[in-house]
Amino acid sequence: MSPPAGNAPAPLAVPRGTVLFRPDDACQGFGVVRSGTIKVSLTAENGREIVLYRVRPGEVCLQTFGCLVKGNAYSAEGVAETDIEIEVIPAGEFQRRVEADLGFRQQLFSAVAARFSDLERLVEDVALSSIEERLARALLRLAGDAGTVDATHEALATEIGSAREVISRQLGLFARAGLIEAARGHIDLVDRPGLEALAHHAE
Repeated sequence: MSPPAGNAPAPLAVPRGTVLFRPDDACQGFGVVRSGTIKVSLTAENGREIVLYRVRPGEVCLQTFGCLVKGNAYSAEGVAETDIEIEVIPAGEFQRRVEADLGFRQQLFSAVAARFSDLERLVEDVALSSIEERLARALLRLAGDAGTVDATHEALATEIGSAREVISRQLGLFARAGLIEAARGHIDLVDRPGLEALAHHAE
């Protein structure tokens, strides 16, 4: 979602690991990610955390959109997962563009609709899939084309809304089945077709 050229605010460089918003924070404006990735996660009352979605260039943060439209505070946490460049459109300017700029409005609503589809898939995943299936999908998603995942068991647990002990046990099963090779904080996908078969088992 690119704001019209000519009056776009200068992008801000934000280092990896920076917390962009926390639960109960007020929203100061609409962020347009130019490069990098923001991870948005939610922590339940029992302390368990789950990744809701990631925001990359061209994508919308539903938390920010909801806060600006409804006037609510944030209910989740957003962290710069990588170094990012982001433009922040002040709340008043965002409202003006939504009302007056048809192109901006269409891009915004299209991106919001796509994000809702992502959340629907997340709910389906958590409600209907086994840990085996969810972890296989997470490993494939995080590895990308490289075939490796640099993540702790705790981070993988957060990724799928599970417990670290459960993840450790399932990774051990994957390793014994020859699907992965795991070292501390690093996982190689040895049998990608095998993981893909598990990942799509519920579909």
